[in-house]
Amino acid sequence: MAHIIEGEYSGKDLRVGIVVSRFNEFVTKSMLEGALNELRRAGVSDADIHVVWVPGAYEIPFASQSLLESNKFDALVAIGCVIRGETSHYQHLAQAVCDGVQKVALERKIPIGFGVITVESMAQAIERAGGKHGNKGRDAAKSALEMVHIVRKFQTGGEKEITFKKLIEQEFKK
Repeated sequence: MAHIIEGEYSGKDLRVGIVVSRFNEFVTKSMLEGALNELRRAGVSDADIHVVWVPGAYEIPFASQSLLESNKFDALVAIGCVIRGETSHYQHLAQAVCDGVQKVALERKIPIGFGVITVESMAQAIERAGGKHGNKGRDAAKSALEMVHIVRKFQTGGEKEITFKKLIEQEFKK
């Protein structure tokens, strides 16, 4: 039998912090709204959502780490937008933010939904902040919620046993 662990999209009784970059606010504000809407739909109460605005994407890892030191959160959502310019600054910044957020999540053992987009143009950013490519803030919030439940199941042994036959049957029903 296969052992299956899956997350849930329930936010009931969860406390979630959101760190959002003010740089490219036109884009990040839409992503923040997407994240907030997703958290509320999942049952996270407004009293349990804390939003921290930071100057730019580079500050997201440090603010995330500082926020988690309070031990008040079950998950975080990181929201930012890095748009390619005419120099290599874009690549260094994007890599630093990605590595920093991952390091914080791994060291603090807290899920962080990664909603920092890296794009070539403002048009691409708009497409990912509620346009034809969805809302990456919403997606990051959804990932953070699911990961909280996956981690909790690891800790409590909450996997379910399923036969290979049942697994195949479930896949064909989708």
